[in-house]
Amino acid sequence: MATSLLTTVLAWLSVGAFLTGVLAERRYQRVGRLTTAAAWAVFGVFWGTLIPHFWYAQSSFIEATLAAVAVPACLYTGYRLYHGRDSLFVLSRAVAVMGAIYLPASTLSVLSGPLVEVVAKQSKWGIELLGYEPALVENEAGVRSVLLFNGGTETARATEILLACTGLGSMAIFAGLVAAVRASLDRKVKALAVSLPVIWVLNLVRNVFIAAAFGGQWFQVFVPQVMGAFGKTEPELVSFLIADKVISQSASVVALVAIMFAVLRFLPELETVVNDVLYLLTGDEYDLRFGDPPGGGGVRADGGERTGD
Repeated sequence: MATSLLTTVLAWLSVGAFLTGVLAERRYQRVGRLTTAAAWAVFGVFWGTLIPHFWYAQSSFIEATLAAVAVPACLYTGYRLYHGRDSLFVLSRAVAVMGAIYLPASTLSVLSGPLVEVVAKQSKWGIELLGYEPALVENEAGVRSVLLFNGGTETARATEILLACTGLGSMAIFAGLVAAVRASLDRKVKALAVSLPVIWVLNLVRNVFIAAAFGGQWFQVFVPQVMGAFGKTEPELVSFLIADKVISQSASVVALVAIMFAVLRFLPELETVVNDVLYLLTGDEYDLRFGDPPGGGGVRADGGERTGD
């Protein structure tokens, strides 16, 4: 995700601060609170540096808008945590784990390259099931990640599989959420089992859909309007823009919400995170309940199980 030296530095600083804060939380709560609050502030600045990248380089209005919302949301989260909302330590632990999983892969090619190649090969196989025969070629870095349609002709259309196309970001989110709450190992394993494999498969479907739609020019409609909205001049990009920036990104949000509800069946402790996010977005307190943990008596504010009175 990092697009500049500043963004990379801010990413590492924020993740390092989150990890330090959550590790210090139990024994040195004051230090943990201050460090974690500072981590949220740095995290907010990090998202701010990504807004131009999403808006101009990626032509993703959805991601740019989410990044813009994340800036004040992160700053406010740090403020509320610093002033005593201890339940936000659960969300902070989740972000620490997410960053520890995703950040090394996003900055170290030795980790991202093999993962991208695996996803590219599987995406190619899926596209072939639709009757297309794209070539899989190397990008400028020597990674076999470019799906090339009509290779060798003037109408060649290339879709490159990037780290963002692997689903690692979404899987890191759920891994972080599962790791953040205090629950039995078997329920955590079940929660991961209903999230990570589903994300992997849905992400491959997304890659296949986008590449095939672009290669086959499925959505060449309202061409001048779409080019104008995204600031593009190449008419053939319209199918890619509609498939990726409109259909796929919107569907991804719906899919992640659905997966979250499935995970909540096994880890109702995550209601703490859901209630906190709703509070941060609306300013109102919520007490949504998703059931009690098996064998438990409810959920505490820190994301752990109540064992009874």
